[in-house]
Amino acid sequence: QLQLVESGGGLVPPGGSLRLSCAASTSEFSLDNYIIAWFRQAPGKAREGVSCISADGTTPTYAEFVRGRFTNSKDHANKMVHLQIDGAISAASGVYYCAAARLPPGRGTGWIPGLAYPMDYWGRGTLVTVSS
Repeated sequence: QLQLVESGGGLVPPGGSLRLSCAASTSEFSLDNYIIAWFRQAPGKAREGVSCISADGTTPTYAEFVRGRFTNSKDHANKMVHLQIDGAISAASGVYYCAAARLPPGRGTGWIPGLAYPMDYWGRGTLVTVSS
């Protein structure tokens, strides 16, 4: 069982930076068995995948619309994942959700799925508003 809690959302001016965090509660020693992803839902729009990071934390992947501005990283020691947002634009506004999927059997810890990969666990989200 895995519980995810996001934090770090808030108001950020255009061009500004923000770091979102996702804290995982689990009895497992680390997040080595989980792929972690970030999703965003803008007002009136469907939820979309933003970034995913491999179980071992070495391989992130990003949606094309955030590439170069977002950085996804995994802190195994503290069972946390962070999403750094730089050069924020208004289109980045929305509720950001952290999600996790258990690494499937036969896949190495560096394996990274596409952003449409089904997630097993979800956080409740944190709101990011990009506005002056």
